[in-house]
Amino acid sequence: MLAIRVKESAEMPFIELQNVTKYFERGIMKKVRNYAVIDVSMKIYEGQIIALVGESGCGKTTLGKIIAGIIKPSEGRVLWLGKDIWKLGKKEFKEFRPLIQIVHQDPYASLNPARTVYQTLAPVVKKYKNPRSKRELRKIIIQYLEYVGLTPPSYFLNKYPHHLSGGMRQRLSIARAIIPSPKFIVADEPVSMIDMSLRLSVLKLMERLNKELGIGFIYISHDVATARYFAGKALLALMYLGRIVEKGPMDVVLKNPLHPYLRAILSASPIPDPKFAGKKRRIELKSAEVSMDILLRGCPFSHRCPFAVKKCFEKNPPFKDFGNGHMVACYLADELPEWVPPWREG
Repeated sequence: MLAIRVKESAEMPFIELQNVTKYFERGIMKKVRNYAVIDVSMKIYEGQIIALVGESGCGKTTLGKIIAGIIKPSEGRVLWLGKDIWKLGKKEFKEFRPLIQIVHQDPYASLNPARTVYQTLAPVVKKYKNPRSKRELRKIIIQYLEYVGLTPPSYFLNKYPHHLSGGMRQRLSIARAIIPSPKFIVADEPVSMIDMSLRLSVLKLMERLNKELGIGFIYISHDVATARYFAGKALLALMYLGRIVEKGPMDVVLKNPLHPYLRAILSASPIPDPKFAGKKRRIELKSAEVSMDILLRGCPFSHRCPFAVKKCFEKNPPFKDFGNGHMVACYLADELPEWVPPWREG
């Protein structure tokens, strides 16, 4: 049976990131560090949905893998119910790993092309559900296929990935992810490679997993629109060059975007309603490369920000609290010119 998840504690975070930094070193004689995540702290509670939004290459996927315990941070700690996951014994780490699953961006690469749907799910079911017979194994697989909308299940059991559409493959990936009864799924751009007409159905499936099974999501995306649809009542964390620069409840943040980077993203987003499209005022950014010195010492967005002042380049701004959980890492957030998203203009 599909397990219903209930929150164990509303006070202790299920996962907590404490000043997490991740860099990758290259070079033989002289090591050069490429920073993917810089000084990220975050509390994640069971059943919660967090939308991690930012442009490609900003470190979202790396952060997601750190949360899942796949990548070890270079600095900082990742706590699971108060315990550092990288100091757990083998038995405890084995208990932790199935609790956070990943659904990858590319449904074409994440499945073995030589395995049928049945062969893809059978090993996972055997490992986590302990079926007593082949008949029970088949029954459990059918149950999960039905739950994710691959119906009739008997039609899909012997199909190979190349027989399935992108949306069907992603549903299969989701079925594989929920078999271990996870507490969280890191959904890494789960609909970006799916036909536009099918995206909504996959997002609705994930929403259903959250409501019915209590599975939390780290929803990674470069698209504010899909993040807003899926995580409309959840938290938004905006990431730029490895740092979280704005965070808070989705509706609160998008109603009053304060960081220049978020304003720039929203001003560049297409608006299908011609009533508002003509009113859109795009924010122009500077075109410049950021030095490693500024990236580590100052605001990561300072090299492109049209409002940057001297201190922006010299020291990374701390988060300012603007109420209702809305936090912004910008020295000038409360001094910038008023800006209203075009869909809010009268």
